[in-house]
Amino acid sequence: MSYFGRTIAGDLTELGADEAHHMAPPITAGLVTARFDRLPMTATLWKLLTLVALGGFFELYDVYFAGYIAPGLFHSGILTPTTKSFFAMNGLAGFLASLFIGLFIGTIVFGGLADRFGRRRVFAASMLWYCVATVVIAFQDTALGLNIWRLVCGIGVGVQYVTIDSYVSELTPRRARGMAFGLVYGIAQICAPLIAFLAWVLVPMSPLGFDGWRWVILIGSSGALFVWFLQLRLPESPRWLVQKGRLEEAERVMHDLETRVAREYGQALPPPEESAAANEGSGTLRELFGPVYRSRTIMLMVVNFFQTIGYYGFVSWIPTLLIAKGIMITRSLEYTFLIVLLYPIAPFIVMLVADRFERKWQLVWSAISVAVIGVVFSMLKLPGWLVAVGIVQTLVVNWLSTIVHTYQAELFPTRIRSGAVGFVYSWSRLSSIFVGFFIAFFLREFGVEGVFMFIGGAMAIVVVAVALFGPRTTGLALDDIAR
Repeated sequence: MSYFGRTIAGDLTELGADEAHHMAPPITAGLVTARFDRLPMTATLWKLLTLVALGGFFELYDVYFAGYIAPGLFHSGILTPTTKSFFAMNGLAGFLASLFIGLFIGTIVFGGLADRFGRRRVFAASMLWYCVATVVIAFQDTALGLNIWRLVCGIGVGVQYVTIDSYVSELTPRRARGMAFGLVYGIAQICAPLIAFLAWVLVPMSPLGFDGWRWVILIGSSGALFVWFLQLRLPESPRWLVQKGRLEEAERVMHDLETRVAREYGQALPPPEESAAANEGSGTLRELFGPVYRSRTIMLMVVNFFQTIGYYGFVSWIPTLLIAKGIMITRSLEYTFLIVLLYPIAPFIVMLVADRFERKWQLVWSAISVAVIGVVFSMLKLPGWLVAVGIVQTLVVNWLSTIVHTYQAELFPTRIRSGAVGFVYSWSRLSSIFVGFFIAFFLREFGVEGVFMFIGGAMAIVVVAVALFGPRTTGLALDDIAR
């Protein structure tokens, strides 16, 4: 491992270094949230979040590269932009759907693994799964082979999706959760302009006689393997350890974090203010449809199902939508790179304001913006305006996505958080399976305008669901929200 890797990993896991400036009371299930929520955001917590974010980077890399390497797959004859049959698997829609089928399986079937085995272990295992599967994808020569291994890869990515959300919410004090999710998804979204740039440069070429689109995939797999080594020594979530009765381990993790944070903070930590305990429950997913969580569960099922149409209906189809506007393939890749260059900006903006304004209403206004700006994009013809409005659309769709991830991880208790997030998030993966087919249908029958009218209708449903049934969360302790 590199010196950089050893330094970061060692920094984050060394236990019992110095005495804390403020001696913490012994850890109990009732105090763990209070002890964590009193921590100021110092370098230690930012390092933890950055390592988690690097996992998100390659998770999104896998989701995004399909749309950006699509022109290369069309050119090679492996895939086609549209097909005569609605569910044909030799089209781009089938390639996209195979990933989302895997994501659906990963989130709904295996999403609860992190509740059983821990955030850290499942996070590392899913990253390794991704590395192996993407290498295999890069050497496929048929649509069937691509789709099968894309599905396998999607299972690992789906598990990582829900584990990241649980991990971040539990490693962040309550007043900084929005900021933390903004940082994590801001770093993760840096992959979008990187992939667009790599596709722009490599897809039209065949370096060393190897198709450019294959190089794009292998670069992602290689980077993910390096990050996997860095993440092996991430600490376990102390909130999860307490829920499992592993109090001594939780105490060691909390003591280490408090010691490091106090040293960086330069003064005694404030005393913990214990919040009301979360409702006790069975610790199974049956709780999701009990009287406490039923309405928020159904609301998040609806939000996840329909917000995905706005997100992937644009993100995964940018080059193809530009080609449908009459732009040449090479130009479409260049314009796509310009459009997604600002992908990371939205989460970083969220980082600055997410904890100042109620997240429920941020979700509502971002969904409205996706609908309105998308319709404007569909009416434009000049490349300059398409790029400019496309940039704005990338900002709002990524704002929407970041807020959804933050919001859903806050609404359930630690004992079922990963499984609950996996369940509600699986509805976005279910929707994603069919989004590509519907986008291809509307594009073929009604053009780009029809695509964005379809997206606008989906956003209207999101707005109604959140406005009527979404609880407030900003600035509240996780246990208070879970009551």
